[in-house]
Amino acid sequence: MYKIGDLVTRISYNHDIVFKIIDIQNDIYYLKGISVRLSADSPEEDLVKCSEEKNIDTFLPVLEEYRTLDRNEYFYLPGKILHIDADNEYLEKCMKFYTKNKIKAYGVFLKENELKDNVQKYLEKYNPDILVVTGHDAYYRKKRNGSEYKNTINFIEAVKEARKYEKSHEKLLIVAGACQSNYEELIKAGANFASSPKRINIHALDPAIIAGSLSFSDKSKSINLINILEKTKYGSDGIGGIITNGTMYIGYPRK
Repeated sequence: MYKIGDLVTRISYNHDIVFKIIDIQNDIYYLKGISVRLSADSPEEDLVKCSEEKNIDTFLPVLEEYRTLDRNEYFYLPGKILHIDADNEYLEKCMKFYTKNKIKAYGVFLKENELKDNVQKYLEKYNPDILVVTGHDAYYRKKRNGSEYKNTINFIEAVKEARKYEKSHEKLLIVAGACQSNYEELIKAGANFASSPKRINIHALDPAIIAGSLSFSDKSKSINLINILEKTKYGSDGIGGIITNGTMYIGYPRK
């Protein structure tokens, strides 16, 4: 018998992802990925308990752009980020990543079905250069509740609302989606970057890594699209995007 908070893997998926049990109802265990933005459910017989010390993800990278900024002659003003996440634990991880890389970022916790009605309010409040809207999603081989995706429609509607606030892909860069989201529809809705081209899982930090890289990209130049995608866990299989200019101003001289 397992309890809420236990870390487990699934036998039927060859123990590929470490989950935390977040709820138990009618002998069904509801799971959330520790480092992967995925929610799932499982019967008890498919679960195996795993070691907390061995499996907790401590990955918190420092972006190379931050390491290599030449601060002797020029000064730099990286783009400002608004990160809206439907998972508070993932949001906290992403905020630690922004802090570690000295990026100005604001974090907001909203469930997926609350995104559409609230995104403009927070855009007006924080006036960011980059917006991240993420949380949990899943692609169903058999439709559930009339849809192939768990939460893609919520991300799509949030992106559309954000584009009502700012239509230009150059003035507001949007990173949208989670594990297995409908990449093509998110791009059509107005996202600059979205998951997931191959309908695979993405790492909890992947949307933040994309946003951070955009924050450190020169506003007067086109971004290095391939280079940015390669910083994420699964590269262009997990996240794709379009070429735009960056968001960082560069000035001279540095006092």
